[in-house]
Amino acid sequence: MTIIKMSQVFPRNEYLRRLSAVKAEMKRREIAVAIVTVPANITYLTGYTSKSGYVPQGLMIDLEDQEPTFFTRRMDAPAAKHQMFIDNGHIIGYPEALIANPEKDGYDVAIDFLMDHHLGDKRIGLETSSLPAATVQKFKTRLPLAKIDDFTNCVAWIRGVKSDLEIALMREAAANTDAGMLRARDVIRPDVREADAAAEIIAALTRGVDNKPSTDVSGFFLCATPRTGTCHIRWTEDTFQSGSQVNLEFSGNRHGYTSPLMRTISVGQPSDRLKRIHEGEVAGLEAALEAAKTGAACNDVAVAFNTALRKHGFEKESRCGYAVGIDWTEPTASLKEGDMTILQPNMTFHLMLGNWVDDEFGYVISETFRVTDLGGETFSKFPRDIITV
Repeated sequence: MTIIKMSQVFPRNEYLRRLSAVKAEMKRREIAVAIVTVPANITYLTGYTSKSGYVPQGLMIDLEDQEPTFFTRRMDAPAAKHQMFIDNGHIIGYPEALIANPEKDGYDVAIDFLMDHHLGDKRIGLETSSLPAATVQKFKTRLPLAKIDDFTNCVAWIRGVKSDLEIALMREAAANTDAGMLRARDVIRPDVREADAAAEIIAALTRGVDNKPSTDVSGFFLCATPRTGTCHIRWTEDTFQSGSQVNLEFSGNRHGYTSPLMRTISVGQPSDRLKRIHEGEVAGLEAALEAAKTGAACNDVAVAFNTALRKHGFEKESRCGYAVGIDWTEPTASLKEGDMTILQPNMTFHLMLGNWVDDEFGYVISETFRVTDLGGETFSKFPRDIITV
């Protein structure tokens, strides 16, 4: 029985546009075949979001073929056929005998494909930073006539400037994020278990709004007193108490695209220390968004934030943001002093202003935004107040 493809997230010409940009970079580097293995990059180029990257898989992009070829574990091949825009004939499901096999694995299937298609003596691009050294060596050993080049982050930089179609999905993700934050405001109360609150918030994120549910659960962090000096803890078995502070960071997800948001909740009236840092961080946030204009550098945004924050007597050690899109973080531009990456329209960032002042105290606020000629345009509509419950 022929597998019926799911409704595609983007039209075919959008995926071909993205592949054309990758092929242009391949031509510039004189690469004949690029093998893309980073899951977020595979999502970007095909629409595939299944969680199968725990075993060897990859997208082989041949300059001479319009569509790429995907290799994955045989049990995951049907998901690729459902989700990817490419013809099912370009999807290779390799046998189970290659799983947990110390001698051969799925990358041998890719190498066999290259040899069978007379590509074994060409220049081949690999995302080497995400591959085990033994895998890179396998390509070099089995393809002695090939020239292996590092193609790390080439697709990620192309992903940096979003199409209007991608921006629309990030707005939808942001609406779901806001729904989660609204639910957090409703359910976080004294004597409520952190786990129960998390369940309610995640349910709201998943249900989404406007008949556009989240299609995945992205990173979710709930750091409550006495753990507000931490940044990446999830919920615990504890209950909230009067006087508790709760730092939240999470995102809705639309077909892999995220729009993260951070807010601080005070169970009861916030402390003077919390109110002071909040005032400084909001001032820095507004200055950073104003600076995030087309033609500015990431450095300029960070300087604007840090300058405003220092006027309120605080410092932030970590960077104040990073490129964001599929699967949260893009490993490219950072909003930090010294990063001279020039901002272009529709680049998207998480202006992440979490500030962990000491081991026992931290504060969070953030916005996801796109770059415009007038500054950063935020996706969330949630107020920038300390949420007092």
